[in-house]
Amino acid sequence: MNKILLYIFALVTLNSYSQNKSFVDFSVADSNKTTSIYIDKNTDPLIVWAVNELADDVKEITGKRPEIIQTNSISKSGIYIGQASSSLLKSKINQKEFSNQWEKFSIKKEKENLLVTGSDVRGTVYAVFEIAEQLGISPWKWWADVRSIKKENLSLQLPQNGIISSPSVQYRGIFLNDEDWALQPWAAKTFEPETGDIGPKTYEKIFQLLLRLKANTIWPAMHPSTKGFFTLPGNKEMAQKYHIVIGSSHAEPMLRNNVDEWKPKINGDYNYFTNKTQVDKYWQDRLDELKNAQNETIMTLGMRGVHDSKMEGAKDLAASIEMVEKIIVNQREMLSKTFKKSLSAIPQAFVPYKEVLELYDNGLKVPDDITLVWPDDNYGYIRRLSNENEQKRAGGSGVYYHISYWGRPHDYLWLSTMQPGLIWYEMNKAYENGAKKMWIVNVGDIKPAEYDIELFLDMAWNINSIKSDGLHQYLKNWASREFTEKVSADLSLVFEEYYRLAFLRKPEYMGWSQTEPTTPVKLSDFSTAEIWSRIKAYDQLMEKVDSLSVLIPSERKDAWFQLVVYPVKGAAYMNHKFLYWNLAAATSDANQKQKFEVLSAKAYQEIKELTDFYNTKLSNGKWNNMMSMHPRNLPVFDSLKKNIFSKEDKKISGNRIAIQANQFISQKGFKNFQWQTINGLGYSNNAVTLFPLKQQYFKTEKPFLTYEFIIENAGEYEIEVRLLPTHANNFDHEIGIQVDKNTTQFFKTNTKDRDNTWKENVLRNSTIVKLPATKIEKGKHTIKIEVNQTGIVLDQLAVYLASEGSSYEIPFN
Repeated sequence: MNKILLYIFALVTLNSYSQNKSFVDFSVADSNKTTSIYIDKNTDPLIVWAVNELADDVKEITGKRPEIIQTNSISKSGIYIGQASSSLLKSKINQKEFSNQWEKFSIKKEKENLLVTGSDVRGTVYAVFEIAEQLGISPWKWWADVRSIKKENLSLQLPQNGIISSPSVQYRGIFLNDEDWALQPWAAKTFEPETGDIGPKTYEKIFQLLLRLKANTIWPAMHPSTKGFFTLPGNKEMAQKYHIVIGSSHAEPMLRNNVDEWKPKINGDYNYFTNKTQVDKYWQDRLDELKNAQNETIMTLGMRGVHDSKMEGAKDLAASIEMVEKIIVNQREMLSKTFKKSLSAIPQAFVPYKEVLELYDNGLKVPDDITLVWPDDNYGYIRRLSNENEQKRAGGSGVYYHISYWGRPHDYLWLSTMQPGLIWYEMNKAYENGAKKMWIVNVGDIKPAEYDIELFLDMAWNINSIKSDGLHQYLKNWASREFTEKVSADLSLVFEEYYRLAFLRKPEYMGWSQTEPTTPVKLSDFSTAEIWSRIKAYDQLMEKVDSLSVLIPSERKDAWFQLVVYPVKGAAYMNHKFLYWNLAAATSDANQKQKFEVLSAKAYQEIKELTDFYNTKLSNGKWNNMMSMHPRNLPVFDSLKKNIFSKEDKKISGNRIAIQANQFISQKGFKNFQWQTINGLGYSNNAVTLFPLKQQYFKTEKPFLTYEFIIENAGEYEIEVRLLPTHANNFDHEIGIQVDKNTTQFFKTNTKDRDNTWKENVLRNSTIVKLPATKIEKGKHTIKIEVNQTGIVLDQLAVYLASEGSSYEIPFN
């Protein structure tokens, strides 16, 4: 088998933990001794660093540090760590199993020894950190202060046949973005004042985190607040030290940070039509700088404007397409000449983001060996995936995904509330449609997005690690590792509701305002009953957090505040601020009005105090300047002025019928496509879609679900169906709705990015379809919903009197 086939085989091979149910224990430390760690004397420095980290981790738990010994042979019992090719392990393992494999590792007990083998340097490092995590060390030990809890005896429990693992996705990483309000000021003023910016000291901590999370790629911070990555001495050397692959965002071709590095007064316009010579020189200068460096890179190709804007100079779409094609040819010539390699040996990516997707959809040709990195719509819904022909491309495809965003219709830069079920669904769908080359997640400032980052990167490492019904257990396991098993069951329920409530409306959207252009806050679409229900739900979350706080070990108190208290209470108080303000507008009772206004003002003050604690007292001031309660100073974050609005309450009767999508009475799939529930997705926490997730159209026989409801009083009703605002490649999602034996009516459900309906849909995470049901008789009725393709996700249904109109929320129970 040639190298290319071996490599492809490595990527598609399922990451497999042994199915054998019997486990074996390997003692790492007990009251008498610690087990020594043995490495080859020629071990790569990064593996030596990781081994020392593991030794320090063991010492933090047990108080005793394992000895690290250089050796040429396996003789005494101990932990033996190295690459498959090392002289230490060469004779002990099957070389074919590791030859030409990308980041593969195995951890096996053999007699009295633990053999830890990696196919390459990063694979070996990931194996070391797999052991650390299995011993209870959090990857967030530094970034969220998850300190070790002392234990005298420490053992590793392994499947009988050990652990063998390799990545599902080749390049896995994060994009630091919109860092102006947290990461940059924290680095500049608190952590790295000697650089006054996000420099090598900060990047070192970020790269260490990435390796603990089994990631390998960085798109560096690139906002105007931050100096370009390559302009700060030590940054690229730090990436080299930690074997981190450097890429760059959709707006930064050829590893150039245009915002900081392109100087219009010196270079002229960033316009390839009028200033090709200067632009080419600018790109070539970066390649020359990297020619003699040892960095691994992924080159983003193409061209956009200086900062997330469309390319300058084109008079129309055709001119843009023609020029971008020429630019890619020129860029590839530069790469080939500079690095003296074939183009297929130089990793390259093309990111069809925003207007660039329009160019691609209108015929822009991208060479076959370039990886197509498909973006989401900035709100968690992937805009496009490779079709059958595109899946045959040598360069494969990937995804650029957001769990933090600056832009219209509204930012969400403060708290991290992307529903884990949505990440799970969208990324599994991407993987099943060929996106296996590169996954990059926009993490904003890293904090407070810790949980979503880990979920995303765990899936990138092993796409099979979480099944559609496994998100609850994954969250429970995470909570157990971070805060002990004692609180894991209750805490996982807290987080599920925290994410569900934010899926209905993120804390940042509670002012019902928008940005670009920025609008003032206004009253919500919630009815009074919905407001009180939401207040109660958040009150219960805070009460549960307070009751669990007493069970948290002292070593984990700082982590508890960062990972639980601040996000949950921050979201609760932001809701209180606006919900009480809404209640003040809805009452004519002066005393009640004043009471609600006081409660609204108090909620604002609570956010202020929580944030002040985060920045000045938490972890002895370690995180000062890391948390802003008003990113971009948008109106939603301000204290609220006395209410000048008045609100007429929407009266909703008790006979509204709510149906959750998984409450169907019958279903029909198509061949191997079957309906399945995803736990932890949607308003219902049980949204339903067709599996497998591979793109498939249904032309003649259409899969459907049938629901039943009972009408007490005959009359004019309305049927409402709610779906997630997912996208189809061709904007052609369609559902058919049939009530009883009436004619099926068809509805297109996709929206074009940036139109008003799309804005409403992403702010409420719902596409709403309404169907009049006239002259409905008393008794039992059915609703049949059919779909024209995969990728359509049903969440909830409602039946109500047409005279009443829709509510914001379909009740969930």
